Amino acid sequence: MSGIDPGLIGMLYRAACLAELDALKPGNVHAFAAGHRMEVADFRISADVSAPALARAGSGIGARIRDGVAATLAAVGQNTNLGILLLCAPLAAAAERGVAVATVLDRLDAADSQAVFAAIRLANPGGLGHADRHDVTAEAPGSLRDAMAEAANRDRIARAYGTGFADITAIGLPALSEARALGLDQTWCTTAIHLAYLRSVPDSHVARKRGADIAEDLRREVAAALQDLDLASGPVEPLLALDASLKARGLNPGTSADFTVATLFWDALTEAGAALA
Repeated sequence: MSGIDPGLIGMLYRAACLAELDALKPGNVHAFAAGHRMEVADFRISADVSAPALARAGSGIGARIRDGVAATLAAVGQNTNLGILLLCAPLAAAAERGVAVATVLDRLDAADSQAVFAAIRLANPGGLGHADRHDVTAEAPGSLRDAMAEAANRDRIARAYGTGFADITAIGLPALSEARALGLDQTWCTTAIHLAYLRSVPDSHVARKRGADIAEDLRREVAAALQDLDLASGPVEPLLALDASLKARGLNPGTSADFTVATLFWDALTEAGAALA
């Protein structure tokens, strides 16, 4: 299968980032309400400045991530999209090369490992902690897959590198399909994706910063809150109430938001002709 034009990949990536910001995503930064001392404008700028690196023709996955993070930090002065880039760079590379995501993950090399470790050190994400093996402050290992496997039990994005991005195909894309079947518009479809991740798995950003028990409590809380919620009715008020509650408690399900962007990006690339699975 032939690959997708890098220019189109960049456009679809940026569109996915912006669509995620337009949706009401409880606990995260979005157009309905800011939070966590971050503004929507920072994320819009981040999407713009990271797109060229993310979609650069012929670039390695690690380089796409590192250069996207560097461009973001230069533009907004903070980490707004490391998780997004970690998830979207393999999708972009797979789409450009005309292969499945699993194929590009199998081909990750030492250069990718070095670049990703550099990106993580640049971004310095909150709650990263210390690892006995493959700590990001140490020399990058020869295998990025090995490093991701080491972190898989505490980081859902790292886990994705070993599962071929199974969360997207098992959680995100089915939620999007169901939302479309209900006739929801793009904004509410995006909300549906975010909520599906929130209720299905503990958010690893919350777990890193507040602990696994709180992340699981959050998952259960959201699942209970969604039992009688009909997204077709446009339930802005109850979702904003949940949003305010989470932000008041300092709970930011950022990993769920990152996977939401990646799900939208995967779907758009598939519509453009990529065979990612």
